[in-house]
Amino acid sequence: MPAFNRRQLLHSSLALPLWTLGTAEASDTAQALAALRDGGVVLALRHAQAPGTFDPPEFKLGNCSTQRNLNDEGRAQAQRIGRWFQQQGLKPAQVRSSPWCRCMDTATGAFGASQTQAWAALGSPYGRSEQSNEESQAQLRAAMAAVLPGRFEVWVTHAFVQQALAGQSTGSGEGLVLRTTRAGPGPGAGVQVLARWALA
Repeated sequence: MPAFNRRQLLHSSLALPLWTLGTAEASDTAQALAALRDGGVVLALRHAQAPGTFDPPEFKLGNCSTQRNLNDEGRAQAQRIGRWFQQQGLKPAQVRSSPWCRCMDTATGAFGASQTQAWAALGSPYGRSEQSNEESQAQLRAAMAAVLPGRFEVWVTHAFVQQALAGQSTGSGEGLVLRTTRAGPGPGAGVQVLARWALA
């Protein structure tokens, strides 16, 4: 299979049923809360609101000025996410984030810089080889399988990573509660979606 490219990514997104793109109405936050309390799961959280679809052509990973970034609404959304976790008495065992600025800013805005670890495996698949993307997916599944009962992790990432990992994606600032299951072929293989999460 060829590497991800801009056309493939856009086509895969547009081809999704509307419900897979994620809305607050489609989520079951109560079910998500119960799953997070039980643990052994990951909340794969799409970054907060960042205008646009793709990064500019001059994109550089280490330079936020060349990337799509959170707007004021996105920064406020990240803070609301953090408040929700505090109100529920939930503390992630680990917060991991795509190194893209909009993801890191979401994670640090919600959970603080000291709690956030950048992880390349959660980065956007655009412009990467098929082999590299497959290796990232394998890393994500292995890490998910290692999360112990009674603990959960938050992974801040991109819609296309959610789609590749779980077979569906969400709106900005929304997430999927995931756990590993039996292996199998195709997108979402080996991963079960327990609930969709969104702020009320």
